[in-house]
Amino acid sequence: MKPIIKVIIPAYNEADSIGLVINDIPATVDEVIVVSNGSTDNTEAVATNAGATVLIEEKMGYGYACLKGIRHVESSKKKADIVVFLDGDYSDYPQQLTELVEPIINNNIDFVIGARVAYLREAGSMTVPQKFGNWLATTLMRLFFGSKFTDLGPFRAIKYDKLLALNMEDKTYGWTVEMQLKALKRNYTYVEVPMKYRNRIGESKVSGTVKGAIFAGVKILGWIFKYSLKK
Repeated sequence: MKPIIKVIIPAYNEADSIGLVINDIPATVDEVIVVSNGSTDNTEAVATNAGATVLIEEKMGYGYACLKGIRHVESSKKKADIVVFLDGDYSDYPQQLTELVEPIINNNIDFVIGARVAYLREAGSMTVPQKFGNWLATTLMRLFFGSKFTDLGPFRAIKYDKLLALNMEDKTYGWTVEMQLKALKRNYTYVEVPMKYRNRIGESKVSGTVKGAIFAGVKILGWIFKYSLKK
């Protein structure tokens, strides 16, 4: 039986890119859910015209938007088997979603990260703070938890029931690392799939600002040390 796949896309002022993202998502996806996180441009209209379900989350924060999307999936009559998270800036290649979910469908893996590997990245697509933050976070996870993660990439897929069991709570920049840490603590099976990555359309809301980069770093390290103390 074909699995029911739903995609959650947090979006803040992504009117120039969100239509491209939605149009490149494979037709095997049952529902594309765009969560407009306080957008002041035409993000919502463009996403609606492209065929997405559009939700509005006024509380600013990546985690707030993702949680809104999860609540929508929970309340839907047609439940999901797999939930995919994808950014709305067109830095990832949505058509690679098929590769992302393949380990779940064919190998019964619980959780898959789309890894932004160096040899597939477009020049300049990741900033120095992003590269360093990924290296530091994944190194600490390897040291503290024996993790094999190499990236905190936002393009990821997870079994729906496993996602709910994580009881996700971070509202802002710590969302991705929280999910990975909780998956490790619950002994979920996981793999990384190498993904292409390009320069985003528009300015990054996190790595594009000093404030965003600092807050993201503090959040990520905070989650890692919190979980290391629980060992």
